[in-house]
Amino acid sequence: MRKVVAATFLSLDGVMQAPGGPDEDPTGGFTLGGWTVNYWDDVMREAMAEIFSEPFELLLGRKTYDIFAAHWPYVGEDHPIGSLFNSVTKYVATRSAEPLTWQNSVAIKGDVTAAVKKLKHGDGPVLLLQGSGDLIQTLLAADLIDEFRLLIFPLLLGRGKRLFGKGALPAALKLTGSKVSTTGVTINTYAREGEIKTGSFAAQEPSAAEIERRARMAREG
Repeated sequence: MRKVVAATFLSLDGVMQAPGGPDEDPTGGFTLGGWTVNYWDDVMREAMAEIFSEPFELLLGRKTYDIFAAHWPYVGEDHPIGSLFNSVTKYVATRSAEPLTWQNSVAIKGDVTAAVKKLKHGDGPVLLLQGSGDLIQTLLAADLIDEFRLLIFPLLLGRGKRLFGKGALPAALKLTGSKVSTTGVTINTYAREGEIKTGSFAAQEPSAAEIERRARMAREG
């Protein structure tokens, strides 16, 4: 079975909107686009290279697809990420009638959840989510994301589209990798680990054996 992996830039208060530039996604009056730009260092570049080092296919929402399609095909064949993104298959959740003109693009129309389930049960590499906040909410609600690779930036944005929004379901996660950049960005990988196990710090009622032990100690002085 294939894994669905969400690799996401995230503010400390959970916002993922428009990390790359002022005009990337101003919807909802968001004015802080480009908030990741001043934090990049070699540690982060190595982390991104690691994400793209294993075979993958892209799983994108239409808005992210259009942003990528307006940039990556034009960066030149010698650009490592550009050439990689151009060559891989790109599955795009879309309601638009506009054609997908970027090479190796496949439209997903209708029931996105069913389509992604079918992809997961087929053969192939990791399905890598980039951006695509609305699509992520749909997949979270259907419990279809297996792993999160989160680059968490040391800033608060206050408003904007959040990774764990209305689609998130309760789930336990396991931290499987972590490092920190020189600029304070934490780079964490989380895998799913079943259901949440709850407990209580409230005082527990003593067992019958414990009551008897305490009584015996009291009798013996």
